[in-house]
Amino acid sequence: MGRFAPTSLDLDGKVILVTGGTGSFGRRFIETVLLRAKPRKLIVYSRDELKQSEMQTDLAEKFPADQLTCMRFFLGDVRDRERLTLALRGVDIVIHAAALKQVPAAEYNPSECIHTNIMGAENVVWASLTNRVQQVIALSTDKACNPANLYGATKLASDKTFVAANNLSGDIGAKFSVVRYGNVVGSRGSVAPVFQRLLARGATELPITDPRMTRFWITLNQGVDFVLSSLSLMRGGEIFVPKIPSMKMTELAQAMAPGLPIKVIGIRPGEKLHEMMISVDDARTTVDLGDRYAIEPAFVEYTRESYAKTHPLTADGFCYASDTNDEWLSGEGLMELINDPAPVAPPLRRLTD
Repeated sequence: MGRFAPTSLDLDGKVILVTGGTGSFGRRFIETVLLRAKPRKLIVYSRDELKQSEMQTDLAEKFPADQLTCMRFFLGDVRDRERLTLALRGVDIVIHAAALKQVPAAEYNPSECIHTNIMGAENVVWASLTNRVQQVIALSTDKACNPANLYGATKLASDKTFVAANNLSGDIGAKFSVVRYGNVVGSRGSVAPVFQRLLARGATELPITDPRMTRFWITLNQGVDFVLSSLSLMRGGEIFVPKIPSMKMTELAQAMAPGLPIKVIGIRPGEKLHEMMISVDDARTTVDLGDRYAIEPAFVEYTRESYAKTHPLTADGFCYASDTNDEWLSGEGLMELINDPAPVAPPLRRLTD
């Protein structure tokens, strides 16, 4: 199990819905849950019928038929509140992974990004409260911290929507939290698969936007484990941030293709030199939980116990950024992340163990 593997979480008998379930994260999350637990229903909610069909075929090749009886595939868009509300009937846990994520595409098509990432978040909150869903975790991004592009700005608005949703849960008891992490090695759009494709085609150089650029790195398996472990920890209203390594993009290129020349192509629209996951302003309400940080809500209008009662607050002036990170990834470490195997079968430890 990975560095964020949950130690106390029971998903047996639960009804779990994943928005954007055919994406890189959603597929790995579904496979992991199928391997480790016995949910009553495991629902994929997404808008692309081709990807759903391909995912069903892929799962059928990996799992016996009796293990897939819990699977449900719902066509729908998070922009459609009525459809989403119907899909969430009887659901216990929602993992909100649906988003428009490409930075240049968001800059060029701002209204589409706003409708999916902001209004979609509002619809997930509305549908979850209407159906008395008990736990909702929304996936965010390091680009939501001090955003310099529209994608980051929409995810910041989404984060605040989910945090504030706890003030609306009342006697429903619903809890809403956010997980925020960096670049996912191996996901669609990540630079590592792009480099791999270029190298497979015989590239004589690798494109780098800026030699100073740094990024946080996490694997799909670590991302899934981080979400699962955050489910077991969440009290509602916090933004969980994992402690993960940074790496310079030039070192990434050299690790993947030692000695191959680098071509500097310039920063793309909306791109940062370095990413940040906790700003100095966020740090005032940030608690160090050991393997992660929790940014607690600045205001709490609902009953909730602060982590600060049992864990230390971060130091005054603390900032968690990819260029000032304490943990750095070596070339060897990067290749281990790239070759991260599929999820393993050991079950989650039950709360009653």
